[in-house]
Amino acid sequence: MAGEYAHTLRKNYPTSSGIFGMTDSDWGDWLPQAVADADPDTVSLWYLGCNGFAIKGRDGTVLWIDPYVGTGDPPRTIRMIPVPFDPEDVDVADAVLATHEHTDHVHGPSQAPILAATGAPFIAPDDSIAVAREDEQWTDRWDVNADQFVTISEGDTREIGEFSVHVVETYDPDATHPVGYVIEHDTGTIFHAGDSKPAPAFSDLADVFDIDVGILAFGSTGTIPDKETGEPTRTTWYSDETQIVEAAADLALDRLVPTHWDMWKGLTADPTALHDHVRSFDRPARLDIVEIGDRIEL
Repeated sequence: MAGEYAHTLRKNYPTSSGIFGMTDSDWGDWLPQAVADADPDTVSLWYLGCNGFAIKGRDGTVLWIDPYVGTGDPPRTIRMIPVPFDPEDVDVADAVLATHEHTDHVHGPSQAPILAATGAPFIAPDDSIAVAREDEQWTDRWDVNADQFVTISEGDTREIGEFSVHVVETYDPDATHPVGYVIEHDTGTIFHAGDSKPAPAFSDLADVFDIDVGILAFGSTGTIPDKETGEPTRTTWYSDETQIVEAAADLALDRLVPTHWDMWKGLTADPTALHDHVRSFDRPARLDIVEIGDRIEL
């Protein structure tokens, strides 16, 4: 499997029906409806939990980045937050983007129904596309066309409605091909770094882009059973307090939005602990703590 990630081991898919195991939304359809009905003055962002976001501009363009509604691989990896929506209830999307190939970022049951309902492209680096096309066979299991897969790489720029999306280098040592997205809008700039830790390229990004909101993964060190042996293994998948603030400072962020801290049993963290760390640096100027379902404005 392309770029299989130890912390989100993929389930065995039932070959007889071609249907993946899924869970129902804990919240009905209010979150997709909130996105569809919103009329932002600038750009609105909804936190979907894990590292997922829906982003809507004032002209109505909607991006979904890393939406994931799976439950992990219990008892090894256990989802600790509600399932906030059913992907089949999403009827507004101009693109679905993935930052890397891990299961909680590329997941057919979470993303393919959005493509099927809206005709939106799936924009992702090569290893992520390989998971969707080859491992999970989205075109066979859902009403998804091959031409909806768009492979991107660092240095590319895509114009999607009112957004200019720049593909940039990140650093996630657990992924085979991670990327980040700098999303420019007339009213400001967002950076979604995927699960990146501090990266050498971040200082260069700060020289090129004035980033208003930076989305960075944050978590704790915990023990997760080894995939092969089942033995508890010391695991650190996301930036700790020092690393995330280092990355935010290198990027010269105005606002830091920590994510992923809520997701996996044993690796959750308290983002309020970052307040003291942030005070030690000129940037980020502000810490925005969001919980699943929250909406923030650019």
